[in-house]
Amino acid sequence: MSDTTTSGAATSGATDGVATGASVATVDLDAARAEALAAIAATAPGDADALDALERRYLGRRTSVAARAKEAIKDLPPAARPEAGRALSAFTAEIRAALDARRAGPVPAPVGPPPLDLTAGGHGRRRGHLHLVTQTRRALEDVFCGMGYEVVEGPEVEDDWHNFEALNIPPGHPARAMQDTLYVNLGEPEQVLLRTHTSPVQVRVMQARRPPIYVVVPGRVYRNETLDARHSPVFHQLEGLAVDRHITFGDLAGTIEAFVSAFFGRPVRSRLAPSYFPFTEPSAEFAAECVFCDGAGCRVCSHTGWIELGGCGLVDPNVFAAVGIDPERWSGFAFGFGLERVAMLRHGVEPIKTFFENDLRFLSAY
Repeated sequence: MSDTTTSGAATSGATDGVATGASVATVDLDAARAEALAAIAATAPGDADALDALERRYLGRRTSVAARAKEAIKDLPPAARPEAGRALSAFTAEIRAALDARRAGPVPAPVGPPPLDLTAGGHGRRRGHLHLVTQTRRALEDVFCGMGYEVVEGPEVEDDWHNFEALNIPPGHPARAMQDTLYVNLGEPEQVLLRTHTSPVQVRVMQARRPPIYVVVPGRVYRNETLDARHSPVFHQLEGLAVDRHITFGDLAGTIEAFVSAFFGRPVRSRLAPSYFPFTEPSAEFAAECVFCDGAGCRVCSHTGWIELGGCGLVDPNVFAAVGIDPERWSGFAFGFGLERVAMLRHGVEPIKTFFENDLRFLSAY
């Protein structure tokens, strides 16, 4: 029941949803509710004076809508009074709740993550990039792939046979002392080690394949050396191997000159100087014309006009015999150099330990 009425002769003069007369009181709670809610909604949030006035008008004790409806209930038949009382209570509760909510002002926004602002720019995260050694390695791999070589990799923990004996370095050979080996506590003493060069991978390739073979082997190697300006216990090498018919020292010299020129981005002369390596015969050290002074002499090349890069030579027949390749039918050459070494020359970086210090100033510069 939404209306509370008493019967009798009606008179005019309705205000605030209430019609009054000498002997009749009629209250339309539905109309009063709609009128009150509209008035509350039109009041500024937190306007205490205006809201107090509305509360007196609709819920006050004497002349309000609620008070008149309460008086009207007395004139109803007893059976109708309970329903009329419930309707009045619902009206009072709804209007009071609306008033309290308006006094409290706007409802604060729920606490949560801030909205996404597409105009705020980035989040301060910079994209990383490859380490300079990795960049150098990939640049050289691209050069050799363009020359017809294949890139292969192998284990960093090696056995004595692949690292030494198959490469013409038997037990007790003086060249073993040159390697300063780091052995692994596994199996028989001094039989498992961290590889001292990437040459063992060349041995594995020659065991697994028949000639012709053209491969380059990049990777990390280990030596029992003290870290200083030019030495490191961990560094990276790239070695190359070519096995085919009628390969000569001239093929080796041409290959070195071709890759040096391609890597440094312009024609660069190279030279070979006699040297010794147990796995090649004859052997040589190869050097490139100083790219900083064009051979005139400077501090970088110690005023010689040349920069040493690595070692090379024709594959020793004993190495071929160890892997089952007939040295009478096949010949080949091998070469190797440090990746840090060529990166230092190309980018003017020194000392070698700079590559392993994780200094963000250095890393971000390349």
